[in-house]
Amino acid sequence: MHHQLRSSLICIVNAVPLLGRTLKHSRELKFWRSRKEAEGDLGNAHYEYYYTTHFGIDREFYRGKRILDIGCGPRGSLEWADMAAERVGLDPLIPAYRKLGIDRHRMSYCAAPSEHIPYPDSYFDVVTSINSLDHVDNVKRTIQEITRVTKPQGIFLVVVEVNHGARVCEPHHLSLDFTTEFVPAFSVTQSALFGGDTSRSKTPYLGVGPGWLCALLKKESEA
Repeated sequence: MHHQLRSSLICIVNAVPLLGRTLKHSRELKFWRSRKEAEGDLGNAHYEYYYTTHFGIDREFYRGKRILDIGCGPRGSLEWADMAAERVGLDPLIPAYRKLGIDRHRMSYCAAPSEHIPYPDSYFDVVTSINSLDHVDNVKRTIQEITRVTKPQGIFLVVVEVNHGARVCEPHHLSLDFTTEFVPAFSVTQSALFGGDTSRSKTPYLGVGPGWLCALLKKESEA
């Protein structure tokens, strides 16, 4: 059986009502359409950094592994991982993203919400959420699904903005110690907080206002 997740609330708003979800999806699509108009082809060269250098992981670690990226967006976040056995981007807006050019990508896409991941238990070696976990509809349910689909001894990589007020597209206030919500199902192997506009800058977090939480968690072996 899967470990029981702690019931303590870390999110001020845990579930997004239907009207809020509709507005959130509309704003997210508007953003991506504007980026497509500005850039032409939506680039993805920056993603490999977050899977490798940012966490001190060698590219070869991903060879033969199944990878799931939650809230992947339309850029092709796993295009770099051509050594993986399977690479899947999960996002409820996949049907709309097809008009933005995702069909040219070699990775797979799955049109589903993070609260209901349509894959078997313990299916993925690596699950990731890069700047998406505060966008989901229900954080607690998403954590349960991440736990379910990650293999024992598999890893979860997360980069997320924390300690910010609720916004249309980022409706959840996640605490600075948000990773404790994954314990005891996962152990926290790496965890760091940064300030600045992006986590890539690795600007020191000064302890006030929004910050970037970057963490590598390892799923415990199941009994």
